[in-house]
Amino acid sequence: MIWVGIDTGVNTGMAVWDSKKRELLSLDTVTIDEAIFRVLGLVAEHQDIRIVVEDARLRKWVPDTHDVRKEMARRLGAGSVKRDAKIWEDFLTRMKIPFQMVAPCKGITKWSAGMFESITGCTLRSSEHSRDAAMLVFGRV
Repeated sequence: MIWVGIDTGVNTGMAVWDSKKRELLSLDTVTIDEAIFRVLGLVAEHQDIRIVVEDARLRKWVPDTHDVRKEMARRLGAGSVKRDAKIWEDFLTRMKIPFQMVAPCKGITKWSAGMFESITGCTLRSSEHSRDAAMLVFGRV
């Protein structure tokens, strides 16, 4: 099965995991519209595919920041990310593409490239966003 992880945001993280090969095939950071087009291409190419989207609307915890500027920026960004999650949910539902929306998980995001490589064994070039997307699907069967 092909699993596609989507980390929503202005910079959309996208990762493709092949559960048969047990390998991350790609890691990218793209715009939301480019990610949507790529998902459509992957769906046309693979019959057995599932999309996993990080959905900030499901978050159960809030980062504790004592910096007013950082907190204001976080709140503004949270609205955008929540809107993106809704766009993905509507698109995938309308297109009848199998998907699941998942809550952000504390502790498996914002890893450095070195930490990510040591845990996944993946040496592909990556960004914070693509690594976050990869952790949504890495190891799935």
